[in-house]
Amino acid sequence: MQAMWMPMELNLQMILIVLAGVFLAGFMDGIAGGGGIVSVPAYFLAGLPAHLALGTNKLSSCVGTAVSASRFIRGGYVDWKLGVPSIVLAILGAALGTRLQLMVDERVLKYLLLLVLPIVAVVVLRQRTLPEERGDISRGKQAAIVLSAALIVGAYDGFYGPGAGTFLVLTFCALGKLDVRTASGNVKIVNLASNLGALATSLLNGKVFLALGLIGAVASVAGHWIGSGLAIKDGSKIVKPAILIVLILLTVKVVSELL
Repeated sequence: MQAMWMPMELNLQMILIVLAGVFLAGFMDGIAGGGGIVSVPAYFLAGLPAHLALGTNKLSSCVGTAVSASRFIRGGYVDWKLGVPSIVLAILGAALGTRLQLMVDERVLKYLLLLVLPIVAVVVLRQRTLPEERGDISRGKQAAIVLSAALIVGAYDGFYGPGAGTFLVLTFCALGKLDVRTASGNVKIVNLASNLGALATSLLNGKVFLALGLIGAVASVAGHWIGSGLAIKDGSKIVKPAILIVLILLTVKVVSELL
C-alpha cells in the first residue's frame, strides 16, 4: 500500500479548514447529498494538490457516509432488492472512474469543477418536489433506472464526486419513483459503496493523506449524524431546503471561480 501518511506538513490552519469544511459537507450529505461540493474545495483550500485532495476526501467521506447509512438502515429506509446490486455496480463504476481520474492532469480536474457545478444546479432547479410516497412504476423499470444510475453516478463519483449524492436522490425520486426517505437511504449505501471503491483505488496509488483524512473523518461523522437524523425526521421538508442551500453554495463557488 502506498497511502501517504505525511506527504506534507500538517498545520493548524490546514486542520481548521478541513474540520469546518468537512463538517458542513457531512451535514449536507447526510440530508440530501452534494457534500463534495464543499469538502473537495476545502481540501484544495487546505493546500492539497488535486489528486491527493480527491483521494483524501474519499477517506473522510467514507467514514461519515457509513454513519448516516447506518441510521437509514436501522430506520428501515433501504430497499435491499435494489440496494445490493446497486452496491456492486457502484463499486465497479467508482473503481473505473478513479482509475480514469488518475490519468488526467490536475489542471483539467480543477476546470472540471467549474463545469460540473452548474450542471448540478440545473438538475436541482428542474426538480421542484420530492415525493413522500412511492410512485406508480413497474418493478423491472424501476430496477433498470436505479441500477443504471448506480453504475453511471458511481463512475462519476470515482472520477470526481461533487454532487453525486444529489444526482442520485433526484434520479431515484424523479425517475425511479422512490419516496424521498427510501431514495435517501439507498443513495447512502450506493454512495458508501462508490466511495469505498474510489478510496481503495486511491490508496493503492498513494493518493491519500491519511493523517488529514482521519481528522476530516471526525468532522464528517458529526455532520452526517446530525444531517441524516433531520432527513429521517422531516423528509422532504428538510431535504428540499438542503438542496437549495447546495444550489446557493455552488452558485457562489462557480461565480467566484469564474471571476
